[in-house]
Amino acid sequence: MNRTAWLQDRRMQKFRDVLSRWDRGELSMMEAGELLGMSERQFRRYRDRYEEDGLAGLIDGRLGKPSPKQVPGGAARLMLELYRTAYRGWNVRHFHEHLVRDHDFRWGYTWVKTQLHTAGLVERARKRGAHRRKRERKPCEGMMLHQDGSTAAWLTGRPTLDLIVTMDDATSTIYSAFLVEQEGTASTLRALLEVFGTKGLPLSLYTDRGSHYFVTLKAGEAVDKGQLTQVGRALDRLGIEHIAAYSPQARGRSERMFGTLQDRLIKELAKAGISEIDAANTWIREVFLPAHNARFARLAAVPEIAFVAVADRATLTESLCVQDDRVVGRDNTVSWQRLKLQLPASPLRHHWVKARVRVHEYPDATLAVFHGPRCLARYTAQGAEIAQAPTTRSVTPCSPPSRRGLARSPLVERAERRPSLTASARGVTERGKVGTKKRPSDRTKKLATNRPHLTSTQV
Repeated sequence: MNRTAWLQDRRMQKFRDVLSRWDRGELSMMEAGELLGMSERQFRRYRDRYEEDGLAGLIDGRLGKPSPKQVPGGAARLMLELYRTAYRGWNVRHFHEHLVRDHDFRWGYTWVKTQLHTAGLVERARKRGAHRRKRERKPCEGMMLHQDGSTAAWLTGRPTLDLIVTMDDATSTIYSAFLVEQEGTASTLRALLEVFGTKGLPLSLYTDRGSHYFVTLKAGEAVDKGQLTQVGRALDRLGIEHIAAYSPQARGRSERMFGTLQDRLIKELAKAGISEIDAANTWIREVFLPAHNARFARLAAVPEIAFVAVADRATLTESLCVQDDRVVGRDNTVSWQRLKLQLPASPLRHHWVKARVRVHEYPDATLAVFHGPRCLARYTAQGAEIAQAPTTRSVTPCSPPSRRGLARSPLVERAERRPSLTASARGVTERGKVGTKKRPSDRTKKLATNRPHLTSTQV
């Protein structure tokens, strides 16, 4: 006996008990209707039907008839077959969205979820734990960005990769997401350059305490804000506050976002048949992120935008890169990892031997060598020189140029050597040299005046 028939029997039994009490005069018609949960008029109708047809008159006429809202058996079987074959392992909400969009399915999410639970294809969700009070979102877009990496088998048939995601706290909008083999300084600077170059500079960045983000002298203790990593130095130079999270629960918003991405993105990439990293990154940027943000992003509480526009993209690029100091070797080269970067000839000085320079490694693996504010040369990732860096007149030379070098330089129009520092200026009469001619003293001049007949030779 199913539950519907059992409830029908219980209602009929209760009606007969109340009707017998009404027949004995123990209850009025209004009291009898209240006990049965109906009006006095409805009780009178039930009494008349019982007197005419007996118990058969009390049976609900809808029993045994299919509901007009019932899903056809063919549609239910098709839905279950689609889940078993093409959408195995998808969560119910994601699966229902694809049913409506791709298969013209017009029945509700709750029904689909119930059918999948009944068929044993989807496990029921666990009971939630104790309630935690979440941190409120920032009111404006650009006040805080979340950045983190998630390791998973994102591409079918390939080992695990890291997905680097940069998300806004106020709107949950994902500004940047791409796959790399290993999360680190290069991937972090690449993501920051993508976001800062398009959106502008945020007020703060919220990350975990990974070694490429912070220096932690002892495990479990606070990060050392005095020792900056390459990422910390770049953020400090740009004036962006770097906030460290001390537990996964503190980054609950980004953790939940990664749960959604691991559940949806892996299946979407597999369905699209993408197995290469470059193709996957292009597809994520052009196809997945617009659809994901349209589905999950929300409006900020305050429409004002806190991003600060970047005036000079080149300055931003020079800040968001790995920087380290080096000393030029005797062969006029700079050692960087396993490369030897040969410095080109410069009109500023004969060589750069023993000069202290700074090497920049950009997110695209290209290199540059700087001496103070001046770029000496740029190189490919393999160490080959790209092009000679132009000399900017507004930049003050790092050291006074050599006279001999400037005299032989093609920049000097005149070929003759420059006069020495002790040479007389033009238009000035040359003074007598000391000791070349004997001059009369004041006493001799006085004697010559008193005795005019004497010549200077006689005196």
